[in-house]
Amino acid sequence: MTRHDLNGRPIIIGGGIAGLMTALRLAPEPVVLITKAPLGGEASSILAQGGIAASLGSDDSADLHLADTLAAGDGLCDEALARRVVEAAPQAIEHLGRLGAAFDRARDGALLLGLEAAHSRRRIVHAGGDATGRELVRALAAAVRKTASIAVFEGAEVRHLFVEDGEIAGVLAVGNREAIQLSTNRVVLATGGIGGLFDHTTNPLGSFGQGLALAARAGAELADLEFIQFHPTALDGPLRPMPLVSEAVRGEGALLIDERGRRFLADTPGGELAPRDVVARGVWRQLRAGHRVFLDARQCLGPRFAERFPAISLLCREAGIDPAIQPIPLRPAAHYHMGGVAVDTEGCSSVRGLWACGEVARTGLHGANRLASNSLLEAVVSAAWVAISVAAASPGAHRALKPAIVPPRPDASRIRSIASRALGIERDGETLREAASRLAPIATGHDAGSDPALVALMMTIAALRREESRGSHLRTDFPLRNAQSQSLRLTLDEMLEASANLSNTISDGVALPGRRA
Repeated sequence: MTRHDLNGRPIIIGGGIAGLMTALRLAPEPVVLITKAPLGGEASSILAQGGIAASLGSDDSADLHLADTLAAGDGLCDEALARRVVEAAPQAIEHLGRLGAAFDRARDGALLLGLEAAHSRRRIVHAGGDATGRELVRALAAAVRKTASIAVFEGAEVRHLFVEDGEIAGVLAVGNREAIQLSTNRVVLATGGIGGLFDHTTNPLGSFGQGLALAARAGAELADLEFIQFHPTALDGPLRPMPLVSEAVRGEGALLIDERGRRFLADTPGGELAPRDVVARGVWRQLRAGHRVFLDARQCLGPRFAERFPAISLLCREAGIDPAIQPIPLRPAAHYHMGGVAVDTEGCSSVRGLWACGEVARTGLHGANRLASNSLLEAVVSAAWVAISVAAASPGAHRALKPAIVPPRPDASRIRSIASRALGIERDGETLREAASRLAPIATGHDAGSDPALVALMMTIAALRREESRGSHLRTDFPLRNAQSQSLRLTLDEMLEASANLSNTISDGVALPGRRA
């Protein structure tokens, strides 16, 4: 194992939009960017078909964008933080354009604005029709390549954070050939989400919450882990990750139907453009009842489908479906995690020297249910704030890192069936308790399943603790919303205590440990 002292140079873990933007915002300060895949390769950001929400229309405003965000968040958004994000959105779009992102525009050069679920105005900025994430990653990766101050460490996975006296001291990363210890007191997690814990997901299978495991084992607080957004319209087929059929297709008028052609959301307020949790539950209940579900774009788009949504059209055709003349088979899939590392307005975690940005962070923007296309916005906007905070933190004195055993390469395959059953669209206490009992011995072990099991166990404990139904979290045994409920923060020690005492805690009717924010 080799060791390097970075003299306090920041390390950014993750090569998606959040990590790339943070590195660029820190320039010209020297930084190290560590990414598992080649730069611009595998990341959830690349798969993002939806765009970036920004109040740019003449009939729109930051106040309206904020109202829609708060409504979707179902009472758990941080309103001050959410306002700060939506007000920064127009400038974020301009900055991305200066970095080379090619957004879709009308003939007069004006940005084309799309409509997505739970938005009261057309405010979604797209690139390449349905390839926004791919275009942003392309532009940002190219900018990173041109920035001399950013050293990119590709094909490496961070498996451990060193902590000394309550402060980050470095990372242990494993590349293609060897393990490396990098000494620094400034680390930014930008590792993405948790969809890889589920059988049906739109995320890369490697996105199982590694950043959450790293943060938890370092002693950081995590928050709102129970809130998982299931995208209602993933292309039903064998591919993993499952191809996403963007919400923007429904924004153009596509309808959800069953195998008989019945529009089963016709009586639902908002219909196909109701909040994602509502639509996902509607689709799920049809499937559970033995029906099939399809998205029908034949009337609203027909032969224009391929022009408007070229990437989706290609994915459908590869699956043997022509969306211009055939309905698209669908099912819900784990898509986005509203919870994450608890951070303040500058992205600082509860551990000194550890920041989080993007999906791995819980900023308070999304609350219990993310508003469509606010995720890329959050990553871009938060990266600037994180960079300012990281730059202001003084490089610490060199710390000699202690020898460490290299953890095995994580593998979530043993965990997916457990998480999928317990943490799906509808949950209940009995299934959650059973999942916790199965996950605990794996999470406390030292094999390839330990980190994925740890993340799933923390999410399970959080779901047990939230004895209500709110946003994306539906408990069939607690179907009502608790007006007094707040965000729940949890540390690894508290989670392990709750897990160890779970049977006694539940039988005695005592609340599981965890602090409400």
